[in-house]
Amino acid sequence: MEKTAVFTDDTIVFGLLMLALGFVFYTSSRTTGFWSKFYKVIPALLMCYLIPAIYNSTGLVSDQASNLYFVASRYLLPASLVLMTLSIDLKSIFNLGPKALIMFFTGTIGIVIGGPLAILLISLVSPETVGGAGFDAVWRGLATLAGSWIGGGANQAAMLEIFKYNPEKYGGMVLVDIVVANLWMAIILLGIGKNKQIDRWLKADASAIEELKHKVSAFAEKISRNPSLTDLMIILSIAFTAVGVAHWGASGISAFLTSTFEAVQDKQSALSSFGSQFFWMITIATAIGICLSFTRVKTYEGAGAGKLGSICIYILVATIGMKMDLAAVFDNPGLLAIGLVWMAIHAILLFLVAKWIRAPYFFLAVGSQANVGGAASAPVVAAAFHPSLTTVGVLLAVFGYAVGTYGAMLCAWLMEFASTV
Repeated sequence: MEKTAVFTDDTIVFGLLMLALGFVFYTSSRTTGFWSKFYKVIPALLMCYLIPAIYNSTGLVSDQASNLYFVASRYLLPASLVLMTLSIDLKSIFNLGPKALIMFFTGTIGIVIGGPLAILLISLVSPETVGGAGFDAVWRGLATLAGSWIGGGANQAAMLEIFKYNPEKYGGMVLVDIVVANLWMAIILLGIGKNKQIDRWLKADASAIEELKHKVSAFAEKISRNPSLTDLMIILSIAFTAVGVAHWGASGISAFLTSTFEAVQDKQSALSSFGSQFFWMITIATAIGICLSFTRVKTYEGAGAGKLGSICIYILVATIGMKMDLAAVFDNPGLLAIGLVWMAIHAILLFLVAKWIRAPYFFLAVGSQANVGGAASAPVVAAAFHPSLTTVGVLLAVFGYAVGTYGAMLCAWLMEFASTV
């Protein structure tokens, strides 16, 4: 059911989001006074996320009545992926080493074991919270969270089909998914402002990441120029032509796979994720950007291609923030407690492994979001460290789609066992 809101016209809502972004960028540019001290504690990116969340929580706007997230994720996200990978150095990305994959799979394992452990822990305090029988069994609903937090929406839908959770109660699981996942993303963003201190605590070697950032920055500085109107139009032409190609290709590939392979067509199949148009849209847009990085088109980075890509990312962040209802945190405390304990186990395991292998916070943050947030938020978190790192987030998110259904099914079976102990 849609929430009533003061403003339901997306034109007005978009204006409010841009007002929030303008406010954050203006105040974060201050070098002295209150705002200077404020942004040393709270990252600007987190504020771009929280202010729209406050809009939604106070009833000023409603994410349920708005299509802005859909537009941002389907148009601006692929455009930003193209623009922010134009200047990428693929060889340097691969030189980052295996720690990115290790942290990604650590995040996956954290979700797989976190669900059953959360059920066991909450059952000690409130057995009725993790109970239920038949299609009302809580573990069946939690299986959809596992699908969402390892892969994404397609994997979540697959879990709903496979484990047949009561549709009338499914909304409560969606609420837990949104609240817990967005709270964790807010914490991740908060940590980005302290990433150097966290890296020192982890005793991490971030030299490969810094080398990549400096290499891309040096290239951008070398080719930097004052952009003309022609430059800007060509950049936007490249971006949104690629978006059109990505949507066209995604539609065709998805339709072909769905009609040709029963395993993709069947929502109960572990391969159903490959029928998702969103998955192929992200994959194609990223591939286009990488291919263009080997051509002269990459020189448009010097005319501001990366900056325009960042604008798209920040608008996407604002629309993601608008999906967060701070007041809903207390609507279902039992299920919410399971979700919070589950995510805490995921986080603790990530930090333990990062400490053990001395992985930088960047790999921890992006590895986690490639699982929990997927293709919509992993690039956002990666780009918050540096635009040149966006591709890392996308590549890991693709892994999330690939393993999401398998990992979620394993997690569901473990949760079923835990709920009967």
